[in-house]
Amino acid sequence: MVLNYIWIAFFLIAFVIATVRLVFMGDIEVFPAIMNSTFDTSKTAFEISLGLTGVLSLWLGIMKIGEKGGVINAVARVLSPVFTRLFPDIPKGHPVTGSIFMNVAANMLGLDNAATPLGLKAMEQLQELNPKKDTATNPMIMFLVLNTSGLTLIPVSIMVYRAQMGAAQPTDIFVPILLATFFSTLAGIVCTSLYQRINLINRTMLLTLGGMSAAVAAIIWGFAQMDKAQMNIVSTSVANILLMLIIVMFILAGIRKKVNVYDAFIEGAKDGFTTAVRIIPYLVAILVGIGVFRASGAMDMLVDGIKWAVAALGGNTDFVGALPTALMKPLSGSGARGMMVDAMTTYGADSFVGRLSCIFQGSTDTTFYILAVYFGSVSIRYTRHAVACGLLADLAGVIAAIAICYMFF
Repeated sequence: MVLNYIWIAFFLIAFVIATVRLVFMGDIEVFPAIMNSTFDTSKTAFEISLGLTGVLSLWLGIMKIGEKGGVINAVARVLSPVFTRLFPDIPKGHPVTGSIFMNVAANMLGLDNAATPLGLKAMEQLQELNPKKDTATNPMIMFLVLNTSGLTLIPVSIMVYRAQMGAAQPTDIFVPILLATFFSTLAGIVCTSLYQRINLINRTMLLTLGGMSAAVAAIIWGFAQMDKAQMNIVSTSVANILLMLIIVMFILAGIRKKVNVYDAFIEGAKDGFTTAVRIIPYLVAILVGIGVFRASGAMDMLVDGIKWAVAALGGNTDFVGALPTALMKPLSGSGARGMMVDAMTTYGADSFVGRLSCIFQGSTDTTFYILAVYFGSVSIRYTRHAVACGLLADLAGVIAAIAICYMFF
C-alpha cells in the first residue's frame, strides 16, 4: 500500500507543479516534457526487462545446478547460526539461506548483473514459505532491506566514472563509500530487527558484526597500500575471478552428485525467461512515475527548498548540490547515475559536490526499484514495513555520507 500512495503522489504532485508552471510562468514545454517522459521511461522499463532476460536465464540456470548439486544446502548449513537469528521464520537449513547469501555476496562485490537474478531466486523460495501470497513476510522484508542498504566492498563502476570525468585520484572515494554503506546496512538491520522484534544482542551476532568490522578494516588497509591503477586492476580481477569460481564450483558439485548439469541449467534458465516477463508491468509503473516527477520540475523544487531551509538555519549548504543524487538513488539507479555524472560535470570531479555525489551513489541502493522488481516477481501487493525500513537505511547512508565527506574532503 505504501508504494501505491507514493506512486499516486508522483503523478498528483507532478500535475499540480506543471499546471502552476503553465498558468503562472507561461511554461508551455512542461506538459510535453512530462508526456515524453512517460513514453521514454516505459520504453526504458521494457528494455531493462529485455536486457535482464539473458542474465536471469544464465544465473537462474547456474543456481539450479548449484541447488541440485547440493551447494546451496551446504552454504545454508554454514550460515545457519547467523541467518537463524536474522531470519528466525526461515526453517533451519532451508535452501533459501544459500540463495540469500549468494545474492548478498554478489552485491558486496558490485556484481549487479549477478545479484539481481540470485535475489529473484531467493524471493521465489521465500514465497514458497509464505502463507499469505500477496503479503510480504518478515524474512522477505529483511532480505529486501539487506539489498536496499547497498553494502558494497568494491565500487568499481563509480571509480570508472570518476576516471572518465577526469578525477585526479578516481579511487579517493573508495574508503568513504565503504564506511557510508557499512553504516547504511547496519542501520537497515537494526531498524528491521526492531520492527520484527529480533534480538541482536547475542554472542553469534556480536561475533559476526565484529568479524565484519575486522574484515572491512583489513580490506581498507590492503587497498590503502596500492596506487589507483593497481587498486582498479586488483578489485576488478578479484570480483570476476570469484564469479567464475562460483560457476565452476557449482558445475563440479553437480558432476559430483551425478546431475545432468546441462538439463539442470536449461530448467533454471526457463524460469529466468518467465521471471523477466513477469516484472515488466511493475518496472513500467515505477519508472513512469519517477519520470513524471522529474520532468515536472518537482525534484528541482525539492532540492532548492532544502537548500533554502539549510541556509535559513545557518547551516553549510555545500552538500546540497549533491542531493539530487541522494534523492534519486532510492527511486532509480540509472537516474542517480545521471545525477552523479551531472554533478561531476557541473562542479568538477574533484569538487566537494562531485565527490559527495559519488559517495551517495555508492552508499545505498535503489530502494523502490528493488521493491518493485523483487516483490513484483512474486506478486506481493502488501509490503508492510519494507518501505519504511528501506528508506531509514537510505537516510542513515545519506547522513553518514555527508558527515564522512566533510571529514575526508
